[in-house]
Amino acid sequence: MKLLTEQFDFEYDKDALNEQIESGGKFLMKGILQKANTLNQNGRVYPRDVLTREVKNYQGFIREGRALGELDHPDTSVVELKNVSHIIREAYMDGDVCFGTLEVLDTPNGNILKSLVKSGVKIGISSRGVGSTRTVEGHQQVQDDFQLICWDIVSEPSTPGAFIMKEGRDLSDEEIRQVQEFFGKDMRVERALNKILEWKEETEQCL
Repeated sequence: MKLLTEQFDFEYDKDALNEQIESGGKFLMKGILQKANTLNQNGRVYPRDVLTREVKNYQGFIREGRALGELDHPDTSVVELKNVSHIIREAYMDGDVCFGTLEVLDTPNGNILKSLVKSGVKIGISSRGVGSTRTVEGHQQVQDDFQLICWDIVSEPSTPGAFIMKEGRDLSDEEIRQVQEFFGKDMRVERALNKILEWKEETEQCL
């Protein structure tokens, strides 16, 4: 199992954000979080069914207020609370595209992010997860064991040095244990229930 990170330009609604800032409302950024069936900068492709499943499973974190992300990409498989800059309030699939809304928080890193955005700095959005890949038609395809951890805010992908290595590094046994703790028993049960419901829907469609 490897740590997999992917990043894209964060295409968010700047007009809506500016209106919220002017009205004194929450710092909400709405836009594209990730794309399926698209060869990304790291040479990987996320099949739509895999990404759709993970976005569906991620709803549990959103409901519980635990869908946190960091500013800059840490080389770890867990979210460090001291580095949190934002929380995901919404995530959903529309075709091959995952759209979402993130709220920038009043944390030290959140305030840095706000300052960067207000200054017009172009930023990127990056998923972080664990799983394996295999070569398919010359590129790396993410496999069914992938588990989404979070979306982080990172340097805009065209920035020199902003790219992540093509191959995610292998996780240690301790890091795998941390991932299991991160998802927790309740989330593992919910993932299993979602899988059962998907199987039921597929079965009903075949009848």
